[in-house]
Amino acid sequence: LAALVQPKPEATHLLCYGYDTYTTNIALEEALKPDVLLVHTFDGQPLPQEHGGPCRMITPQLYAWKGAKWIKRIQFLTENKLGFWEERGYSNTAYPWRNDRYSD
Repeated sequence: LAALVQPKPEATHLLCYGYDTYTTNIALEEALKPDVLLVHTFDGQPLPQEHGGPCRMITPQLYAWKGAKWIKRIQFLTENKLGFWEERGYSNTAYPWRNDRYSD
């Protein structure tokens, strides 16, 4: 997606917006890792709503709240903007291997 959109060089983060009003932020560096997926189909069919369709992000190296479901919009940002859980004290970076669950 980023290759198609060609974000401005100053872009540093993404903010994903869900149809359910959920938002989550992710550093562009993390979003561009090869194991991060935007899933819209499964087995040749549109991703079912109960599994996060029409589109969901899977972020295997981060805590699950960074992987938004029911995505309707992805915004490239030039600075970090807190998402739903980040506004409530959860970590911005969300690295499970560093026990990085809550903000300092």
